[in-house]
Amino acid sequence: MLMGALKLINVRNCLITLAWCIIAQSVKAQNVVKVDDNVPQHIFSYGEIESLPDPGNTISFADVLKPEVAARFKKSTTFTPKYYNSKSYFWYKFKIKNSSQTKKHWLLEFFDQTINDITLYVPLADNTYKTYKYGYKYNFEQREYKHKNFTLDLDNKSDTVSTYYVKIRATQAANVLIVLRDIHWYIEYALSEYLIFGLFFGMILIFSLYNLLMFIAIRQSRYLYYVLYNLSIGFYEMCQDGIAFQYLWPNTPVLNQYSVGTAIFLSSIFGMLFTLNFLYLKTKAPRLYNWMLALITLRCLFYIACLFDQRLFTYKVIEFIPMLFAFGSGVYVLRRGFKAARFFVAGYLFLLIGFSIKILLFLDVLWIPYGVLTHYSLSFCFVIEMVLVSFAIGDSIRHLRKKKDNVQKRMIQQLQINHDLKDTLNNELSNLVEQRTKELVENAIVIKQQNDELQSMNLLLKEQAESISNLNGLLELDNHELQVNIEKVTRARVMSQDVDFEEFSKIYPDRESCFKYLSELKWEHSYTCRKCGNNNYLSGHLPYSRRCTKCRYEESVIAYTIFQNTKIPITKSFYMLFLIYTSKGSITSNKLSEILEIRQSTCWSYRDKIKKIMDERKKELKNVGAEGWSKLVLEHTDKDN
Repeated sequence: MLMGALKLINVRNCLITLAWCIIAQSVKAQNVVKVDDNVPQHIFSYGEIESLPDPGNTISFADVLKPEVAARFKKSTTFTPKYYNSKSYFWYKFKIKNSSQTKKHWLLEFFDQTINDITLYVPLADNTYKTYKYGYKYNFEQREYKHKNFTLDLDNKSDTVSTYYVKIRATQAANVLIVLRDIHWYIEYALSEYLIFGLFFGMILIFSLYNLLMFIAIRQSRYLYYVLYNLSIGFYEMCQDGIAFQYLWPNTPVLNQYSVGTAIFLSSIFGMLFTLNFLYLKTKAPRLYNWMLALITLRCLFYIACLFDQRLFTYKVIEFIPMLFAFGSGVYVLRRGFKAARFFVAGYLFLLIGFSIKILLFLDVLWIPYGVLTHYSLSFCFVIEMVLVSFAIGDSIRHLRKKKDNVQKRMIQQLQINHDLKDTLNNELSNLVEQRTKELVENAIVIKQQNDELQSMNLLLKEQAESISNLNGLLELDNHELQVNIEKVTRARVMSQDVDFEEFSKIYPDRESCFKYLSELKWEHSYTCRKCGNNNYLSGHLPYSRRCTKCRYEESVIAYTIFQNTKIPITKSFYMLFLIYTSKGSITSNKLSEILEIRQSTCWSYRDKIKKIMDERKKELKNVGAEGWSKLVLEHTDKDN
């Protein structure tokens, strides 16, 4: 009885042990993906993929097939396995339940195009394996399917369960995203995807061309920075999705190691430069401006470090810092009253949302579902940001145009005030002259009466004649002083106000007066020959020119001045220089052409030349008063001499 009881206990223990082994094996067993014609595609996830790290690249494929090594594979605990350690190789395996009843042709597709080397071991009917090589380090022409993703035909006409092995090596962090698709769904998906790519890149080119034309027309650097920013974004998307490798450098795979990092670096730099110029940070927020320059410098240094250590390209999360800083700068400037920044802030808000979604996807946050919207979330947000920032640029242009119209209205009002003041002054001067004339007439009558009365008195006549002579001298002196005062008032008024060409011509009525003024201005201190340094001269053949008495070198009055080689009449050149100076360069070439009846292109060229000289002599022109325009006439070399 005792022996029978012991045997019964042993049998029970064996059954319990066997049951636990079966349960443990079922828990550990890898999930098998079945081929189903009703499901056009399936993404391998969680327990459907098992992984094994191989840090020293010491595990061969023959070792992987051994039971003791196969037992070391572990199921993925995330939606898709992530490749973080760029120093290590990784083995992955997955199982597919084939079906002899399937009527479709099935493909195996690897999504992440940034993986350097993928070695795929495909089981054959004779229990052997065929090896396939994919990856960024191989020429694009070696692919069976000329598609941005790595694609393989499957032989699934049997009812067996096939185990596939993958060995991966990447220099950057990557997603091990494997998809099973039927070829019809693959073609439909590929055509739709490339259509979306075409629309996306087409929008980038259209926006870039529009802003390039704006840059050519207005010559403001913000438009050029925005063009380069958009092109960098497009280049980044092409590199990230494998489009650049497919179409730009299919036979130069070495560029793939630097393309994504370089593209995102360029987009970051040009984005920050655009932010600096568009938000006017230098004037509206000087401290933020300095911080932004420091951030640009640090980003450049980090990129240089990435060129020496490609693993640093993995840390794309640092791009969140420039985006966040640009967004914060936009909020700050918007709160300071710059209304055009509202679209800029909205655009960068979408960009931050898209970038955050990509980070959460990479970190396998469970509540972020994987799909087309989330996979291309950053691209969608780029498009929205591009549209909103374009609105911001348009809003900024409208703001500047409104400001310009207000300035023009104020100028017109000021011109009207000046006109009224001119009429008032002329009336006062006319009354004064009339009054003085009346006094002279009255004095002449008195003198005549006195002459008639004193005809018989010779001695008194002589004294009266002397008195009359003295009185006439005083009157002439008064008239001369009055005329001088009138000229001074007229000249001061002309030099300090915006007047028409007719009034300006009162000061410089002809070529002779202009040359005389240039002569006095040019040789105000002394004459020195430019050839031999002699200080003695004679009059030259041309009006107001000077000829050296030693070497006979003759220098015209307009030589080495801003009027040299100009085809515009000297009187109009004087007036154009005066208009551009008094308007501080804001007067347009169209307005100059209208006033002076000169071709607009000539006015534009002359105006551009004068503005450059004004910028160069900004400090010299500061607080010089009404005669400041004359500081632009001579070249610096003349001044030095």
